[in-house]
Order: sequence, then C-alpha cells, then structure tokens
Amino acid sequence: MKIDWLKPLLGSTGPFATATLDVSRGGESGERELRARWRSVVRDLDKAGAPAAVVADLEDRALRPTHVHGPHGRVIIATAEDGVLVDRILAAPPTASRGHWGAAPELGPAARAADESVNYLLVVADRTGADLYRSTPGTGGIEVERSSVEGDHDAVTKAKVGRYEEKRVEGRAEDSWERNAEAIAARVDRIVAEHGPEVVLLSGDVRACALVRGAATRKTGDLLVDVQGGARDSGVNQASFDAHIAEALAQVRESRRTSVFEELQAAVARDAGGVTSLADAVTVLQRGQVRELVITASALDGDTHSLWVGPDLLHLASSKEEVEALGIAADDVRELPATVAVMRAALGQDAGVTVVGHDLPGGVGALLRWADEDTPHDASPSMSGDAERLRPAS
Repeated sequence: MKIDWLKPLLGSTGPFATATLDVSRGGESGERELRARWRSVVRDLDKAGAPAAVVADLEDRALRPTHVHGPHGRVIIATAEDGVLVDRILAAPPTASRGHWGAAPELGPAARAADESVNYLLVVADRTGADLYRSTPGTGGIEVERSSVEGDHDAVTKAKVGRYEEKRVEGRAEDSWERNAEAIAARVDRIVAEHGPEVVLLSGDVRACALVRGAATRKTGDLLVDVQGGARDSGVNQASFDAHIAEALAQVRESRRTSVFEELQAAVARDAGGVTSLADAVTVLQRGQVRELVITASALDGDTHSLWVGPDLLHLASSKEEVEALGIAADDVRELPATVAVMRAALGQDAGVTVVGHDLPGGVGALLRWADEDTPHDASPSMSGDAERLRPAS
C-alpha cells in the first residue's frame, strides 16, 4: 500500500512524539477505559521528556471519536514545532498502548496502518435504489462518503390482483427492478472508474443484488464481494453487519499480502525483479528501483538493525562513512532504526509497503520497478539450497 500520507514527516527534523493506542469504545465503560489507556501513553511520554504542549496535541486527537465500529487502534505522530503530522486508524488495536519521544518517529504502527488500509465501496441495495459508502482513509480515521441512488421506476411490488392482470403487474415490477438495478450499477461503475476501490462490497435485498451484479461492467464485477446482513431500513443488525464487513476486508488484506509475497518468491526464484536481504534492499532503495517494500511483522515489532541517512531520501547506507562518501557533511548524517530508514527511502520513490508474516533476512525485501546488470541478485532458493531464505515465520 502507498505511504504518501507520511510525507508531512519529511519536512520536520523532530524530535517526534508517537502515540500508539487502543481507541476502541465498546460497552458503557468504553470512554473511561480509553482514558485509562491514554494515561499509560502519557506516562511513557512524560518519562521520555516529551514537552507538555506536544502531549496536549496528541491527547486532543487521541480522544476524538473515530466513528469506527468494533476494536481498533490509532497511531498519532507530532512534533513541538509542527503539531500533529500523522493520525491514522489501525484495523486491530495494539497489544499495548504506548508513547515514544525521540529523534525519529516510530513508523512500525504507521506501516501497519498503511498495510491494513483497504479502499472499498459498500453498496446496500434494494429494489428501489441503493445507499453507497466509499471509504477514504484519512486523517483521524476511516472517513466514509455516503451517497444514494434512487431508481426512476416505482412499480416494484407484485400486488395481488385477478389472474388476468397478474402477468402484466408482475412484468411491470420485474422491469422496474431491472431498470433500478441498472441505475445502481451505472453509478457503481462510475465510482470504480474514478476512484479505483480495491473491493466493492454488495449487500441488501437478494434479488436486487443479483440484478445489480448482472448489470455491472466486467471491471466492477471482478471486484464485487457479497456481504450478508445489510439493509436500507432501520431493521438491520448493525453489529452483525459490521462483523461481516470486517471479515470481508480482512480477506482482502490477506489476499493482498499473499499476492505480494508470492510475487517476491517468484522474483527470487527466477533471479530477477526482487531482493530479500537488508543489504540488497538498501542498494536498490539507494538507486530508486523499489516498487513495493516488503517488511516482516517481526522486524516492525523488534527492529535490532540500524542504518545511516543523509538529507536526501535516497541517502541511505549501512555506515556513516558510506553516506559521508556521497559528499554529505557529517552533521547532516544521522542513524535511524532500519525500518524507519527504509520506509523513508521508500517514500522518496513513491513505493508501497506490505507487511508479511514470513521470515526475510534482515526483515526486509523489495519488489523492483526495473533491474539492470548492477542490480543485486538473490540466488534462487531452489538452486542454492537456501530453502530457508523465504519461509513462513514459526
């Protein structure tokens, strides 16, 4: 997934305050529990020396409602000079709420937020029209743009009439359903063409959904996923419907991760288009070759490697001397956690980030936009005997 929303961090030299916390508000005591979790974050920030004004900025954001149902988390990054720079929702709450104050922001939670984000369109249809909800992951949460489609055909019920009228009334109703479904499908097709959602969730009246599916273009049809429990009236079981939506989005995330990792495996097997070690990832990031940065979950949770960076986003190396050799003054070179440094370089070349639950040497790999004779090449696991190079984490 793209991480361009992290660009506000690039104009700031820090120090940075990062708050990562569970912002779920389930049950009557939800607000009180959230404030208790926030107090633990404040203790971390106070202990690390974060200014009171920065903590206040974070608190203002952290306690704002997200309008997201069910368990979820939030990551907020701020500086004393610029205020809040990043505010994103996490699909799953962190195992522990915490605060961090230091020269570099904690980008692990931000990487997870990017990886978990799914741009979707939800369509809840009946025989007269549909309500549409388009997700736009942005500052403060998952914002949803709502719109409606109302069909022009209103003969939507099959009234009880005499047998001589029955077929005519039924035909009018069927025709109205079909015309209304065509209007819904046309609107959905336009949204798909304009905004490119990853998935279109379709719910509501069974007959209406079938007609919408039949009237949609092939491009839209390939994105359609049926979700149970939706309705346009007030009788919907919202908790159950939200759970079905969450399940569908989780499947999209997992499919996306699997696809990226399988592509990386294939690239390594043919010795072209991918690298799977930290050293090689640094080289291709230096050269602006990366299309998708692949980071392991374990690396994000416990990064033990460091890299050195200069003022330019592609100034990246394993030692301070290597960066200085590029003509960078010593005062402009700084050491960063490896995951922060590689994400910074990925941002500088408009690369995406995928978090995988597999082992990679150094916790980092990359899919490439292009390759030449100077590109590092991983030996194929099947030919080198290094069968452990790409494997599921135990």
